[in-house]
Amino acid sequence: MKKIFLFNIIIFLLLTASCSKFQRIVKDPKWQNRYNAALAYYEKGDYYRAGALLEDLVPILVGTLEAEKARFYVAYCYFKQGQYTMSHDSFKNFHSTYSRSEFAEEALFMSAYSQYMDSPASNLDQSHTNIAIDAFQDFINRYPNSKYAQQASGEILELRAKLEQKAFNTAILYQKLVNYKYEYSKSAVIAYENFRKDFPDSKLQEEVAFHKIQAQYDLAKNSYYTKQRERFEELIGMFVAFSEKYPKSKFLKQAENIAEQAQKQISNLRGNEQKNNTTAQNVGTN
Repeated sequence: MKKIFLFNIIIFLLLTASCSKFQRIVKDPKWQNRYNAALAYYEKGDYYRAGALLEDLVPILVGTLEAEKARFYVAYCYFKQGQYTMSHDSFKNFHSTYSRSEFAEEALFMSAYSQYMDSPASNLDQSHTNIAIDAFQDFINRYPNSKYAQQASGEILELRAKLEQKAFNTAILYQKLVNYKYEYSKSAVIAYENFRKDFPDSKLQEEVAFHKIQAQYDLAKNSYYTKQRERFEELIGMFVAFSEKYPKSKFLKQAENIAEQAQKQISNLRGNEQKNNTTAQNVGTN
């Protein structure tokens, strides 16, 4: 217990001394001393103290050689502390202000990378993901031969995979919600079609095509009588295209069963149409 108590006392004294030293630096009238201390803190990985000193110095350093480096390090201090929105803005502003700087290329990349770090999980809103993709693409367009270009391209692929998963999950969710509200069947069909167009190279294309057939069946079955035949016939067209494109698909048998059910529905609808026409003709004759 005595050892633990002594250890805690030592830690407390060290922290107090550290804070006292930092306060003295903050109050130092010579900006050069504060600037050098900020860089020292940065090198030690103390990004909070480094950032605090540098932010205070930025307006003072305007017009000096140190101003450029100070603003660049401020952006990195935000990034290192996980404040990605702030680091994105700081890096982007740095690039706009110092477009000819030796740090300009890295700043624009880090601006995009900050957006990448702010991109949430695939089940959440993907606004930041789209912004990050655009930012990386803008960087590649500006610096196609950059040492960061390959990494930027890789991050774009990763972000697009996240958008792909989000789109797939959304379509699946719509399909599941059909059990609660049949109107979602149309939303599911549209979502699967949008996926097909937006992610033509996706490995999920085969599965999406099958699920679209399922969703189309739900849509046709729950449609108004006047639209059912047309929508079941559309399903048959989807199945034909699916079987031709994926003749060895693991979903082929299930798709065949759905197509058979759709064909029966079409036959029944035709039969009912003929009966109605016959009845109408008889009524007219009478």
